[in-house]
Amino acid sequence: MKLPELAGDQVIAGVAITVPEPYGAQLQEARARLGDPWAAFIPPHITLLGPTAMDPADVSRVEEHLRGVAASHAPFVVRLRGTATFRPVSPVAFVQVADGIAGCEQLEAAVRQGPLAQELRFHYHPHVTVAHELSDEQLDHAMDELADFDASFVVTRFHCYLRSDDEVWRPHTEYRLTGRAQWRPSSEPGPAA
Repeated sequence: MKLPELAGDQVIAGVAITVPEPYGAQLQEARARLGDPWAAFIPPHITLLGPTAMDPADVSRVEEHLRGVAASHAPFVVRLRGTATFRPVSPVAFVQVADGIAGCEQLEAAVRQGPLAQELRFHYHPHVTVAHELSDEQLDHAMDELADFDASFVVTRFHCYLRSDDEVWRPHTEYRLTGRAQWRPSSEPGPAA
């Protein structure tokens, strides 16, 4: 995992959709069983903003920004199903987001604005990591073991995580999605052009 360099009293933060129970525990247990040394440090999640150095003085602006993001997005359904890898670019095996990709992309784009604006190293691809920086054989095994994983849940919130001195990522603040859904049945006509 690539972490930013810190200056002064900066902290490392990230923003993510936490995978709810019982699926979170199932994926965390699988990650530990597969030999990933980060299993105990990183809860199962869908990243919205990767590790980011943050000045303590900016925390209130960031919190206000994230409250605004949450207030402008409605809950949506995510389905996790099947596995894939980022190899050869990155030694990662993951469970795929099969449904809810657009909702994740919209949240990610909104989070990565204002005080959290930053360029991405790679195109955003929502997923749940289950094995990272392991051998090809271990990554293949992870993909095989979780190939039939299938779970659906409603995303009603996201979290700002802080990385503690013990290297564990812990939820710091929860943001509930309270926006109104823009969805309407396909049989209902839209506004006239």
